[in-house]
Amino acid sequence: MDFGGWDMPVAYGSQIDEHHAVRQAAGVFDVSHMCVADLHGPRTRELLSRLLANDVARLAMSGKALYSCMLNERAGVIDDLIVYFLAEDCFRLVVNAGTRTGDLAWIAHHAGPYGVRVEERTDLAMLAVQGPAAREHVVALLPEADAARARALPVFYGTQLRDWFVARTGYTGEDGFEIMLPLAQAAPLWRQLNAAGVRSCGLGARDTLRLEAGMNLYGNDMDEHTNPLESGLAWTVAFEPATRDFVGRASLEAVRNAGPARRLVGLVLDERAVLRAHQRVQAPGIGDGEVTSGTFSPTLSCSIGLARVPAATGNTVQVDVRGRLLNARVVRPPFVRHGKALVGTIAAATSAAGAAG
Repeated sequence: MDFGGWDMPVAYGSQIDEHHAVRQAAGVFDVSHMCVADLHGPRTRELLSRLLANDVARLAMSGKALYSCMLNERAGVIDDLIVYFLAEDCFRLVVNAGTRTGDLAWIAHHAGPYGVRVEERTDLAMLAVQGPAAREHVVALLPEADAARARALPVFYGTQLRDWFVARTGYTGEDGFEIMLPLAQAAPLWRQLNAAGVRSCGLGARDTLRLEAGMNLYGNDMDEHTNPLESGLAWTVAFEPATRDFVGRASLEAVRNAGPARRLVGLVLDERAVLRAHQRVQAPGIGDGEVTSGTFSPTLSCSIGLARVPAATGNTVQVDVRGRLLNARVVRPPFVRHGKALVGTIAAATSAAGAAG
């Protein structure tokens, strides 16, 4: 299917099997559609302090990563991204494929006064190896010295291992690595991982995994018309120090002071139906919202979703699924993390009762 201008596989075989492989062992995703850009110049940190809602002052050690939103003046989310601190004059950004052109133009527009050079790394591919056994599979392919460094890498850090940049990050709610490497090396690495038992995984499993992990998808759960405070991303905004004037700060402070009118919540549907984006959500006596992402959860064996609803919404809502109003429970994401269910389901309760009987 088309995804951000790229031809991407939905699945290589069974999407459900790919999902379970990542939760139980290891899977590999081709995420080369993501845009990698290196920013060069002595004032790069100053530029990013202005462009990002999170504070790059938190990046003190080389290799440290930070997740942030990049906002417009109205506090709408231009994109969500990861920034890596490589050196005081070099930071690496990984941004979404669908927003690549706009992101690069926005960054370049602001970079000029700071003397920062923006280099899109079209020479790199990117593979994500995810799952409880993922890191060991990658480490087994590395020379001894590199293997030791990769094994010791903390969560949300990256390191350069010869011509690979290996980061302990991901989009599945499992441990693993995201590897940026020369294009010509991507297919051979993929085949080595397959030969070691790491399963090839497509967009379908990537979406069910990230939704179980409560991770936002740009264009669904937030966009230029929504702000971080109503998108479950308040934790990514650094309002301190008060003197840091990031783009969108004034608008976002106004929302914070007034109190967001809407919030992003998790939904669990215990009835036999599937939540999908754009379904209407009714909060009785309060108002309407909308499902932003929805799917069947292979781990929980029920339907889950994210929804933007009125701020005063309580613990239950009704969702319009093909003309039927079905009851759904409001929960706090994530639904699953590191292979463990974090929310109760009717399916789980029925299974437990059967086992006890």
